[in-house]
Amino acid sequence: MRSASVTRTTKETDIAVTVALDGTGTYDVSTGIGFFDHMLEQLSRHSLIDITVRAKGDLHIDQHHTVEDVGIALGLALKQAMGDRKGISRYADAHLPMDETLTRCAVDVSGRPFLVFRIPFTRDKIGDFDTELFEEFFRAFAFNAGLTLHVETLYGVNNHHMIESAFKATARALRSALAVDPRQAGSIPSTKGALGD
Repeated sequence: MRSASVTRTTKETDIAVTVALDGTGTYDVSTGIGFFDHMLEQLSRHSLIDITVRAKGDLHIDQHHTVEDVGIALGLALKQAMGDRKGISRYADAHLPMDETLTRCAVDVSGRPFLVFRIPFTRDKIGDFDTELFEEFFRAFAFNAGLTLHVETLYGVNNHHMIESAFKATARALRSALAVDPRQAGSIPSTKGALGD
């Protein structure tokens, strides 16, 4: 089973993450930030990656450090769990509708980190959560996992729907990209013969 655990402790946060790529979408998430927990649960449920997150951060300052550092730890755990990436499909994309909103995610599990994040938020906050922190999470996650990740809301009105559809679209794309293709027969899906470092 492709799985990994990562702990990351700084003066700002203390984070423990476990992922199992061949799971059932079971989650156990606690970051102290309710809406963020809900989004991480969506990521787990719709990717079928089992995810456990325990995060304690300096929320008395703001949510930034906790959100970014969870992205770092989750990305590192995903990267470790993928190993040499033999047999994976590698590329995938998903369009995710949520009421009036449609979001597209495309991913290349390439080892070359890059993020394109285009969500036209019209509010600074969803509840007490700063919408600008979503890009910080996705950047930290993509760069530490070694993903080329493109996330774009094509249209929508409700900011909650926009970001929830982004997490679900990312989950569905990851689910397909990380799936083992029996035709690959354990080979690395690249003419270079290697992905990642």
